[in-house]
Amino acid sequence: MSGTSGATGNLLAADTVISCPHGGRAVPAHTPSPAVLIGGRAAATAAHTYTVAGCAHTVSGVPQPCVSVRFTGSAGGVTAAGAPVLLDTSAAQCFSAALVAQGPPVVTAARQEVSVR
Repeated sequence: MSGTSGATGNLLAADTVISCPHGGRAVPAHTPSPAVLIGGRAAATAAHTYTVAGCAHTVSGVPQPCVSVRFTGSAGGVTAAGAPVLLDTSAAQCFSAALVAQGPPVVTAARQEVSVR
């Protein structure tokens, strides 16, 4: 882990509960090797990709479900394995299959013990 940042928030583990604003559940599509552990689980970084399942969002009766979540890591912030770590306050957006922004995700994070390998 390196760097400093003025950002505040709780670190996210790769398996933190993340939902789209319409109730779909976001899960990591790929988990890079953990360089930092949070409570024994890999820390989430901007290198993680999240996919969404179970989103029931519709527009004028046409299904437009969220299918992915994209986080933006802080430039110049704390990094793990070269990628910015994610906080529960990190900027993020849910997207449809057509890459239409559909709102920020709902993140449920708790303070946890952090260890560095």
